[in-house]
Amino acid sequence: MSTKDPKDKSARDTHYATLRRAVRDQKRERGEIPTPQQQRRPKSNKDWTPPQLQQDQVLLYGLHTVRTALDNPERKLIKLTVTQNAFVRLDIGDSTAQPFPVEFVSPQDIDKVLGPEAIHQGVMLETRPLPVRRLDALKESPLLLVLDQVTDPHNVGAIMRSAVAFGAGAVITTQRHSPTESGVLAKSASGALELIPYIQITNLADALNELHKLGFRTIGLDSEGPAPLEETLAGEKVALVLGSEGKGIRQKTRETVSALARLDMPGAIKSLNVSNAAAIALYATRLHLAKA
Repeated sequence: MSTKDPKDKSARDTHYATLRRAVRDQKRERGEIPTPQQQRRPKSNKDWTPPQLQQDQVLLYGLHTVRTALDNPERKLIKLTVTQNAFVRLDIGDSTAQPFPVEFVSPQDIDKVLGPEAIHQGVMLETRPLPVRRLDALKESPLLLVLDQVTDPHNVGAIMRSAVAFGAGAVITTQRHSPTESGVLAKSASGALELIPYIQITNLADALNELHKLGFRTIGLDSEGPAPLEETLAGEKVALVLGSEGKGIRQKTRETVSALARLDMPGAIKSLNVSNAAAIALYATRLHLAKA
């Protein structure tokens, strides 16, 4: 018969279980292991009220998004709110040596500000918006991307990532019916917002005519375009024009672009998400420009 006190064994088991949970929680916060479905944060915002941001206030979140913003000299940084683990992963040195305040909090504290659906990874950065950019901010690039009322910030963010990946000089969009700079846009762009001019113009037709004067051939992507994109590409400067998912590019835009073109798809599915279409069109155009 054992002489060990079963209560001592139970206490040890409880202690070790607590330690194991703590280690798992730290790994999940660092993104080293996935969060189980049943422990994920609720996907409902019904009990959350978004903060009333000032016009000159932007909240960025996500490790890669924030790290890229910290490296952008055009960013005016106000405050970094971060968990201990996320701060280590940012790898920016001593918190007291930063030129902005650093506040250490729990992940739940950031949830209260950003809401339960924001994948913030334990970091939130308060900044001022980037400087307003006009067409004269165009980089010396032969490739541009123009968006005709693409309203979803997730799509625009994904498009910006592709634009940076393929060396586009700017993403041009309208001031109305387009997302403004926000945490959602920046997170979807995964750092690209800091790396490419996001130029919002008042009148798209006027902007296209300005591009024509600068030597750009503007090509509007349309599922019923008269020819495939690869047969429509010409010249040494190209601006691709994409419209919203549903309506596509507007009639005035159709009348203003140099040409309309389609992406031929031999499979059963004949349409793509606008961000996927942008990536394919950018790739094809980059191949053309390499030969031009």
